[in-house]
Amino acid sequence: MPRQRPTAPESTPVDPAPSAVPATPAGPAPMTAAPHPDPGSPTGAAPVPAAGFTVPAAPGPVSAGPVSAGPVSAGAGLSGTVVGASSAPAVGSGPDDDGWQEAYAEAARDVLRGMVASTLDPIAGGRHKVFGRADLAVVPTTSTIASHLPRAVGLGLAVERLRRIDTAGRRDEPAGPPRSPWPRDAIVVCSFGDASVNHASATAAFNTAGWYDHTGLRIPVLFVCEDNGLGISVRSPDGWVERTLRARPGVRYFTADGVDPVAVHAVAAEAAGWVRRHRRPAVLHLRTVRLLGHAGADAERAYRSTAEIAADEARDPVLATARLLVEAGVATGEELLARYDERGWQVRRTAEEVLDEPKLAAPADVVAPLSPRRPKRVATTVAQAAERAAGPDAAGRVAAFGGKPPELAGPLTLAQSINAALADGMLSHPQLAVFGEDVAAKGGVYGVTKGLRDRFGAARVFDTLLDETSVLGLGLGAGLAGMLPVPEIQYLAYLHNAEDQLRGEAATMQFFSQGAFRNPMVVRVPGLAYQEGFGGHFHNDNSVAVLRDVPGLVVAVPARPDDAAPLLRTCLAAAVVDGTVSVFLEPIALYHTRDLYEPGDGEWLGSYAEPAGWAAGHAPIGRARVYGVGSAEDITIVTFGNGVRMSLRAASTLADEGIGSRVVDLRWLAPLPVADLIREASATGRVLVVDETRRSGGVGEGILAALVDAGFVGAARRVASVDSFVPLGPAARQVLVSEDAITQGARTLLAR
Repeated sequence: MPRQRPTAPESTPVDPAPSAVPATPAGPAPMTAAPHPDPGSPTGAAPVPAAGFTVPAAPGPVSAGPVSAGPVSAGAGLSGTVVGASSAPAVGSGPDDDGWQEAYAEAARDVLRGMVASTLDPIAGGRHKVFGRADLAVVPTTSTIASHLPRAVGLGLAVERLRRIDTAGRRDEPAGPPRSPWPRDAIVVCSFGDASVNHASATAAFNTAGWYDHTGLRIPVLFVCEDNGLGISVRSPDGWVERTLRARPGVRYFTADGVDPVAVHAVAAEAAGWVRRHRRPAVLHLRTVRLLGHAGADAERAYRSTAEIAADEARDPVLATARLLVEAGVATGEELLARYDERGWQVRRTAEEVLDEPKLAAPADVVAPLSPRRPKRVATTVAQAAERAAGPDAAGRVAAFGGKPPELAGPLTLAQSINAALADGMLSHPQLAVFGEDVAAKGGVYGVTKGLRDRFGAARVFDTLLDETSVLGLGLGAGLAGMLPVPEIQYLAYLHNAEDQLRGEAATMQFFSQGAFRNPMVVRVPGLAYQEGFGGHFHNDNSVAVLRDVPGLVVAVPARPDDAAPLLRTCLAAAVVDGTVSVFLEPIALYHTRDLYEPGDGEWLGSYAEPAGWAAGHAPIGRARVYGVGSAEDITIVTFGNGVRMSLRAASTLADEGIGSRVVDLRWLAPLPVADLIREASATGRVLVVDETRRSGGVGEGILAALVDAGFVGAARRVASVDSFVPLGPAARQVLVSEDAITQGARTLLAR
């Protein structure tokens, strides 16, 4: 009998309520410092695009209102990114100036609001005890173990790139507006504790900063290590932190002792000034003390002697400042003690006030900033890009494709379609940059990014060092700086080395800043299994549970070439509109596949839509694609990735037996297209889930749970890969889903 060919009906998006538009951060007035010699600055290197974490240094436009120089915001001494400016009025020289008092009172109130989870907390709104202020460009961090340092490096690289673009633009158009939202002398300041120098994320950040400095690229980032000698109860060995920080190649070392406030101020100013002038990385090693335990439940007497605790209290920087003021004749000890007590009572009163402030009281309120979804705006953004590509940018687009745009190139493979979509994305989004290991000169291990650097230049398509944590850190910083980063992780198995950069950093940014900060990003990851002649669990990885478990993270899996470009355009538009962080998981085994049923049939190739068809072919987040094979009335097969091709082949075999199938390509693993799933499952009453990931923790578990939650009363069965790593060679067939297993699973389900 002739093979039954599938058909694919269309789906339509739904638009939820819009969310708040994030504010653009700005920064404080520039610091000045005495000149400092530059130890061998490399020259002659061109700027390279990147990502980063920024701390501006001069006043700039702020959406939340004007910013004036003033005291550093509360929490600046904690681990994180510090940007010292305040929205309080400028103050005079008198110690009792009302402006200073008001500023510090508000800073204390902000800190206390975070500690009691008040919804009036200006950064997290009651979701976490974090420190940050959008109007001061103080970026919140939720970690004390250095996971924010790679973003800081990325932000520094991005800020410098944007500065150079702005400078070049002003040469062409001196009277035009600045092209970068950051002041030209902006630097990044990032703090962390002494124990964090031992963390892999810190090592990655310092190494990347030094690596880029060695190549001649500039990263204006100042790392601030607050060294109290303790990591909770574990002591930092004497001299270890200094030796470690001094040994970092390409990172200038500064040090000061917190017991001497005058020296600290002088050295801090010198370090910041050096970074600002030379646009190079440095570390400021501040020795200090920790008063009381690490946290409320930490009784430090269990691991520290009374003499040690007393010695630290004697080195308290507040006491050191008091001694300095008394010795200088500025105030008497009695006056300072009275002021100290007065401030203490002010803080206590403020704490009592904020205790009664409202708390988050509904699930919807908690998750509101987590992952905004405005599909109508995303669709509009895609349509607008199409209009430009078909209209005013048409000639430039044709030129970028060497006179032959992809819609005229004939049917494309999955890899070719992704390549063309990336090129169109770079034309549509001037802020887009593609980077990762081997993506530029080589064009990617599988040729997916081939030719992009030649078309768009090394400033927008560039190779990175071999470190997944740093690749994602560059992306995080680039998004925060206003770019649209598209980093590549070379294989899915390699992502697990750095997944906390997605879970703990990327996905939490909007959640813990109420959308005031965003790090939009589309992470391309070649993955899944079924590669022929190139195997092993590092190049064939079918584990995606860690991605689906991250709140707000979007996971797209294109199976067919004609889906790849629409899915990628949606991810890019969602990043621009909503600050979405997406993982674009590309099935390696389908990259160069051409045939579906018979050798030479070319039915796995797909046409590339011309811009006039982009809007009609738009693929909204969370919407599936459905193929009808035969009558399409007997069974619903739900799958994704490699499973789509295997399921269509199996459905064709079943059709020869008189069994009609609906093959549902999920396309989106997070969020799952639940509405489409329930509709198609109900149409036949029998569901076969074909899951190429593992049986435990695989995608199939989520699909079956969605059916149960929706009250599905039909029959359901699952075909999934064995709980095993993917072995090398023919042994892989023993643990992965096969076409025969799909066919037999369908027959068994129908026999019930």
